[in-house]
Amino acid sequence: MRIVSFGFQTWGVKTLQALIDLDHDVALAVTHPASEDSYKGIFSDSVEELAHSYDIPVHLTERVDNDTIDLVKRSEPDVIVVNSWYTWMPPELYTLPPHGTLNLHDSLLPKGTGFSPVIWSLISGESQIGLTVHRMDETLDTGDVLVQHSLPIGPNDTGTELVERGIELIPGALKEALAALESGNPQWRAQDRASRTYFHKRSERDSLIDWTWPAEDLERLVRALSDPYPAAFTFYRGERIEILAAKVSEIRYGGTPGRVIVQEGGGAVVSGPLAHRGNNLGLVITRVRSADGVEHRGDTFFRRGGYLTGQP
Repeated sequence: MRIVSFGFQTWGVKTLQALIDLDHDVALAVTHPASEDSYKGIFSDSVEELAHSYDIPVHLTERVDNDTIDLVKRSEPDVIVVNSWYTWMPPELYTLPPHGTLNLHDSLLPKGTGFSPVIWSLISGESQIGLTVHRMDETLDTGDVLVQHSLPIGPNDTGTELVERGIELIPGALKEALAALESGNPQWRAQDRASRTYFHKRSERDSLIDWTWPAEDLERLVRALSDPYPAAFTFYRGERIEILAAKVSEIRYGGTPGRVIVQEGGGAVVSGPLAHRGNNLGLVITRVRSADGVEHRGDTFFRRGGYLTGQP
């Protein structure tokens, strides 16, 4: 099967390598120029370098333009395979091959359309993540599903660990999807759009801790925003600090959300919208990073007590 690959960073590299290992004819690799996005450093493998190492033609572009479409047409692909492509693709392109375009999306569609689905899934308390291979259509992540593979979310998993394990699903899911196309009888399944959930692109504001959340939700937030992602942060005595590790307290506390009140293996912080009723578990912060970049144990850093707030 003759294939054109669209992809970027480690997701795109894993997809291209899988196509190569499956002995498909990769006619062209399309990728974005090298990224300056430093927080995803561990995921910044180069599609361009991999393609060149196998003498696969490469087209670098920020977006699909006339030159891109012309190159794909001249490549005469049977199918386009997309993973981690950040800009819009016009129907003229994704409907061009006989088998259309397969998009690999790291969630169990129709849940988790949009951006950073693995991180959002952990934050929102989902029990599993996954990878969906679906047919690209006119709306983001809504096309018919061909293959889905899933993974459970463990009680101590971090966002980075889940992303890395999700990437490892790519070769198997892609092999299954392409075999289905080659069989001549792929079993497409329409998505239930009434069950669709969508998450927006994350920004700095989404890492700011809201101390009215229950401790269980805050603990997941801290785990989800593991290095190299921007850590969960708050303000303490006018200084911005990052919460690097935390756990849910063993007993229940009362008071005001955000108040550091006792030491329970770290600084215990009352959380939850009804903290004044004394029936909420607290968030035990065990490791923090201060504004100067130095990491501290929670029980020593919060020795003076006080409040954690949403602004200086």
